[in-house]
Amino acid sequence: MSRRRIRVGVIFGGRSGEHDVSLRSAQAIMRAMDRNRFEVVPIGITREGRWLVGPDPLRELAGTSRLALEGGGGEPASSEAADHSLTARADAPLDVADAGWVRDLDVVFPALHGPMGEDGTIQGMFELADVPYVGAGVLASSVAMDKVTAKRLFQQAGLPVDPAWFSVTRREWLRHPEQVAGRIEREIGYPCFVKPVNMGSSVGVTKVHHPGELEAGMTEAGRHDRRILVERGMDVRELEVSVLGNEDPITSVVGEIVPSREFYDYEAKYVDDDSELLVPAPISEEQTAAVRRAAREAFLLLDCAGLARVDFFLERPTGRVYLNEVNTIPGFTRISMYPRLWEASGLSFQDLVTRLVELAVERHTDRHGGAA
Repeated sequence: MSRRRIRVGVIFGGRSGEHDVSLRSAQAIMRAMDRNRFEVVPIGITREGRWLVGPDPLRELAGTSRLALEGGGGEPASSEAADHSLTARADAPLDVADAGWVRDLDVVFPALHGPMGEDGTIQGMFELADVPYVGAGVLASSVAMDKVTAKRLFQQAGLPVDPAWFSVTRREWLRHPEQVAGRIEREIGYPCFVKPVNMGSSVGVTKVHHPGELEAGMTEAGRHDRRILVERGMDVRELEVSVLGNEDPITSVVGEIVPSREFYDYEAKYVDDDSELLVPAPISEEQTAAVRRAAREAFLLLDCAGLARVDFFLERPTGRVYLNEVNTIPGFTRISMYPRLWEASGLSFQDLVTRLVELAVERHTDRHGGAA
């Protein structure tokens, strides 16, 4: 008698500014899943928040995507996808208010980036439905997404965070732009980076070289969030580490990004494909050890689970390493840094996806008092 395959719902798209990147991640994840072990259930969310199932929601969403998918299309529909209860009404959206449909899945793999996907909101729905899901829980997801809260926690824990930053609300900027500009002059200086507090993939991030560019940068950040973060612009190298596990996580080799533009913005990450990814990063053994240690500490501090990519800055003039942020659902295409670092560490893309599903089940079992 054959063993039933694990039914994994891969959720992608969403209402955030990272909708397009999510489609690429989902496509790579679904293609990597071992079909002998897993039954893949694609679940798409439109930019307006409508949930889609079978026969091919990825292809449907790709029609409005700014970024082309690998091979030019979505994950091909399969005969198995037409049989299970989630896709019995392929012509109608899911009723998200009735979370019972989630219980038809054994595990959920959210390939959602940014707000309303990576920030604890959808994780809360999975918790209410009592279904295992890949990645961090509600608390870790929300804290990691909120750059200001995360920085405060990292600083309190003694992790290396550049102290030259502050945040303002969009309303503060609109009401008192001269005061905000004056504070930047006194505390941060130029160049500086202006970014939304809750966003990823460099969406809404601007490098402000002089006061004349500040208004445009603040306006762009304010389009994506009501809170805006201002950070010092440094002469740095950008380092990244992949973390995998639950309560005893392991870290990958360290990678370095050499952006094709002035900084690693959205275009450099996903559009022009000219940025270099150096794996392993050409840094000293001491720097490598310090970065990997800090990445693990940050992961545990936030109580992350499953996966995270931890980003660092290495300041060129001083050699100091600064923790930048923790990404709880990092980009997951085949050229993304998270899986690429694991491949360089000896773990294939397919085995990585399998391990993440296993970790989701382990975490769920542990939370319910089972064996760790």
